[in-house]
Amino acid sequence: MSLVNRQMMTVHTFFIALTVFLMGILCLTSSGELIYTELGKKVSLGLGLFWAVRLYFQFFGYSGELWKGKRFETTVHVLFSFLWLYVSASFLLVYLG
Repeated sequence: MSLVNRQMMTVHTFFIALTVFLMGILCLTSSGELIYTELGKKVSLGLGLFWAVRLYFQFFGYSGELWKGKRFETTVHVLFSFLWLYVSASFLLVYLG
């Protein structure tokens, strides 16, 4: 991989991790606002859509060859599928709720 591609991947990976970390901090420190305010519900809708798209990519963004027939990889695939389903449904239910 060329230097520019390696550095872009590093920077993008850092900012994705930072975004997910900040989402967690937001949920831990402002759960009441996310649930009971209009702005919070809109933020919850955005977070729910973010994780629903992540769930979609769990099945259609990665080749099944990466996990099918491999016990550990299949277990991780199933567990994370349930995690993305739970997280996206939780945020979307807050928005609807």
